[in-house]
Amino acid sequence: MPDIDVVNTGKTYSCLSGGSLLRTLLDGGEFIDNACNGVGVCGKCKIKIVSGNISQPVDCELKLLTAAELADGIRLACMVEVYGNTVVELLQMELKHKVLVKGYMPDDFVPDSHESGYGAAIDIGTTTVVTALVDMKSGDEIAHASMVNAQKSYGLDVLTRITYEYENGEKGIHELQDAIVGSINDMLDEACAKVDIDRHLVEHISVAANCTMMHMLLGVDARSIGKSPFIPEFKEAKTLKCADIGIDVAPDAELYCLPQVSGYIGADIVAGAYVCELDKVDENVLFIDIGTNGEIVLSRKGELLCCSCAAGPALEGMNISSGMRAADGAIEDVFVSENGIELHTIGDKKPIGICGSGILAILRELLKTGIVTKRGAFIKYDEIADDDWRKKYIRLNGSKREFVMHEEPEILVTQGDVRQVQLAKGAILSGFIALLNKAGIGMEDLDCVMIAGQFGAHLPEDSLISVGILPEAVRGKMKYVGNSSKTGAYMALMSKKARQDIEQLADKMQYFELAESDNYERLLMKASIF
Repeated sequence: MPDIDVVNTGKTYSCLSGGSLLRTLLDGGEFIDNACNGVGVCGKCKIKIVSGNISQPVDCELKLLTAAELADGIRLACMVEVYGNTVVELLQMELKHKVLVKGYMPDDFVPDSHESGYGAAIDIGTTTVVTALVDMKSGDEIAHASMVNAQKSYGLDVLTRITYEYENGEKGIHELQDAIVGSINDMLDEACAKVDIDRHLVEHISVAANCTMMHMLLGVDARSIGKSPFIPEFKEAKTLKCADIGIDVAPDAELYCLPQVSGYIGADIVAGAYVCELDKVDENVLFIDIGTNGEIVLSRKGELLCCSCAAGPALEGMNISSGMRAADGAIEDVFVSENGIELHTIGDKKPIGICGSGILAILRELLKTGIVTKRGAFIKYDEIADDDWRKKYIRLNGSKREFVMHEEPEILVTQGDVRQVQLAKGAILSGFIALLNKAGIGMEDLDCVMIAGQFGAHLPEDSLISVGILPEAVRGKMKYVGNSSKTGAYMALMSKKARQDIEQLADKMQYFELAESDNYERLLMKASIF
């Protein structure tokens, strides 16, 4: 059995001859970015082979690796099979990511009376997980904990994780459940330690999550969500014992899982619709949760229509050549002019990559300066005059054009990056328009657009509109509501009436598949133009 020695950590792992280097390191707890779950296309799992007997499959797509890098021992860990003792050096470190814990709360919410005890409200997203520790008597959120979803080891998006279930069956289902339950236990430990409380005093937990994450939390087969007609195994609210799935709190602690509408409109969106009182408004209100999936709810004076579009992970900094999650050193805003490139990073640290808000900001600037056309193509290099200030920022990589944002370290925007954002923009805007068409109202009839979620909270109105994710007609009508999923979980934790109302609200939400709407492909193509 070959041994794998890791230079950075001093740890040694064993694997079967021909085993995957990536999976061995991940199973050992090492951090390696693994956006595509070992398919070989995201280029994020770079490691350095110091010495050893390995095989590098020649048929993989090394999209982001050059021949020179390969000559220096750099490999994609997912494409390395180990056949003998090997020494590797990790090239990445896990960063502390910025996670949104706060959200809008209705003024008229009245919690039930509780004599004592502690509870937890949890929001499980594909990318991040948030826990609020609550004093049930006062209703105060006394501590928070958050982390990147530990299921990241199995892929960054729900379809990649569902594919893992397809490939591994019951074993995969249990592994994904163990990962998210472990995340919850770790967050409860962290939150309770902040206020010196034994986590075994926590007696009530409520969870809002997207449909796939809810299935995986409960250990329910999620594979039906990944194939047409995308019907989940369950949609109704669930109440069970925390111990039944391994959440380590009070022995008889209750777990309440909010209801869902469809495979791609989950409890997180139902929670947001409830928090924003979409069924009670006497206006036309659009609610959007922008993330790996873009979920959209339209309230036409209380009548609710909803849809979901596959935005992909680009808007969270993934599938981008220099992309990263929101963490210190991530570029979050950019200004480009003949005077130079002005970068703003999270934490005012040295730039190391581009997060979601940053990729939108740079695209806004590339469109404004004409470096990228409205069809998403870089301006041709030989059409730029030598005295044009833009020329010094554009580089030819073979026949491909790249925009150089930063040189040390090298941070680029490629044509592929622009296309990734273009796909996300087209998906979200087409969903927006299709919902309005379905309801028979126009852009001018919208009174308010509510932006929810971890990613949406960091997107300025100007970037959303300049890139065209949202139309010019909604400028000045936006309201940011933060982590409405966690807030909905909190309300369900504190009030039995809220639970009843949330379950009734889920039944009122009419879902429709975008692909089934008239001329959707034409609408999607039109919406993809900047």
